Amino acid sequence: MERDIMEKLVEWKTSADRKPLLLTGVRQCGKTYVCKEFGKRYFEDTAYFYFEGNKGLASIFEYDFDVDRILDELGNIGRGKEIISGKTLVIFDEIQACPSAITSLKYFCENKRELHIVCAGSLLGAAVKRDQISFPVGKVDRLRMYPMTFSEFLRADGGKPLYEEVQRYGINRELPELYTFNLGKALKYYYIVGGMPEVVAKWVETHNLERVEKLQDNILEDYSSDFAKYAPKADIPKLAWIWDSIPKQLAKDNNKFVFSHVKAGKRSSELEDALEWLVDAGLVYKLEMVSHPDLPLSFYSDATFFKIYMADVGLLRRKAGVSGKTILDDSALYTNFKGAFTENFVLTELLTQGIRPYFWRSGNTAELDFVFEYEAQIIPVEAKAELSTRAKSYRQYCKKYSPKIGFKFSMKNVGNHDVEGTKTYSVPLYLIWMIEANLKDIL
Repeated sequence: MERDIMEKLVEWKTSADRKPLLLTGVRQCGKTYVCKEFGKRYFEDTAYFYFEGNKGLASIFEYDFDVDRILDELGNIGRGKEIISGKTLVIFDEIQACPSAITSLKYFCENKRELHIVCAGSLLGAAVKRDQISFPVGKVDRLRMYPMTFSEFLRADGGKPLYEEVQRYGINRELPELYTFNLGKALKYYYIVGGMPEVVAKWVETHNLERVEKLQDNILEDYSSDFAKYAPKADIPKLAWIWDSIPKQLAKDNNKFVFSHVKAGKRSSELEDALEWLVDAGLVYKLEMVSHPDLPLSFYSDATFFKIYMADVGLLRRKAGVSGKTILDDSALYTNFKGAFTENFVLTELLTQGIRPYFWRSGNTAELDFVFEYEAQIIPVEAKAELSTRAKSYRQYCKKYSPKIGFKFSMKNVGNHDVEGTKTYSVPLYLIWMIEANLKDIL
């Protein structure tokens, strides 16, 4: 299965300013596979080292940080083969399990820059805070990896010709009905399956929903087990409460995250650390509110008023107990949750393109799904689950702030029109993956 992040890995490989690379992301999103495939395609040799539960490997880094000694022991002793700069890709997997290996990256950066080192870490953010690891600030390059996007899923499931064709149209030309029908159908399957690589592979192999859901259940159970294995002991029950509350909180009309809805009698001060652990682990995303959309948005965001979404829509569907048939049949009983589910999908598609969104709210009168900044512009976004794109809050926002452009994401075909002086692009949900590549030309 082709992953878009491979292009960024190649860019890193050829960069003159390259440092050791830290590849982070939620567990089971495909980091190990991508690292090994990168080595197989672009290097003569790959030296792979897995740290979790490997005390012998960790001991190599605990003596000192002489990089030549470390490489000699990893190569000639550890695997019986020399590690050669420029020819060997070194992979440190689950590096968060060895704090000394993380610290060593500083010395690899300073004394062995010509060596290609990629480090994968699933719970690194949580581990750094918990274990007070000496992190090599400024001495590593970083990449964030996500579950498979819709376009990656489409290509994996036999839709590569369709993927290539729609790129010719971009987001300025209306798509033929043949394309919209097949893309809409594929999107429903993506809502059901999600983007966890193991689940996608099983779907591509069998197109059997029962086998897909069995894997999804296993992943959800594995995540819950991670709470007990990696989180602070005092936070373990709190993590489970928050994790279980997410689908219910999204189903509310106002899906602002409310700590008191997690567990009766519990206050935010008692649960905040546990929520941040989930964010640091990549399991959930926090979408903060801005009421005054000025640059930079991060400065004007309200960290106390936010929504919480899951990292993968397939896992959200399964955890919420929504059947695949409900999505395929567009059941009317699914209408309320469908809006929040669509927002979760849009958020994940934007994040994978390097776009950091917020949501806008004006008192109790209007709320816009997303706003994000790009090249000194603040761009409003309204997300709808179906064909209807009537959006009172979007119009109100445009009238008040007069943005240059904006987007309406829905199942409506490509098009553009004027809303209160704002050129507004209608983009189908199944083409959101094309936004970042087209933004510069649109502006």
